[in-house]
Amino acid sequence: MGVNPFDWKTVLLAKHAQHVVLIHFPIALFIVGVAFDLLAQWKKRRDLGDAAYLNFVVAATATLPAIATGLAAWQWQLEGQHLKGLLLLHLLAAATSSTVIWLTWWMHYRARRSSESELPVGRLLLEAVGVVLLMLTGHLGGYVSGVNGGG
Repeated sequence: MGVNPFDWKTVLLAKHAQHVVLIHFPIALFIVGVAFDLLAQWKKRRDLGDAAYLNFVVAATATLPAIATGLAAWQWQLEGQHLKGLLLLHLLAAATSSTVIWLTWWMHYRARRSSESELPVGRLLLEAVGVVLLMLTGHLGGYVSGVNGGG
């Protein structure tokens, strides 16, 4: 007999399940935030900029449990052994992606607190880099977890 997908003990105590679930939140929130920011820039609408900012706030915050559960999965599944190969690349890409998410939030936060409230144009490049990094991180994570044929 297989594992019951509705058994809460299985869901909560699986060695990597929490990371696989939680990681989707910062990814989706950041990408939607970038979309709102691009629309706000294009349409010159403050309400879309506000939506982008809120997405970046929650995306940055959501990186914390995603990182914590990723590190916990590494400790539980691999017993803390040295990382190499795709898992090491995944960790480095995740750390870089998370840093870009936090930097993006910080740029928006500073602009909101300054007297000019003008966002730097360079943020759009940072946001684009962030989206590409998130795609790379997710792709590598898919191989690490076995979803993309690896594992």
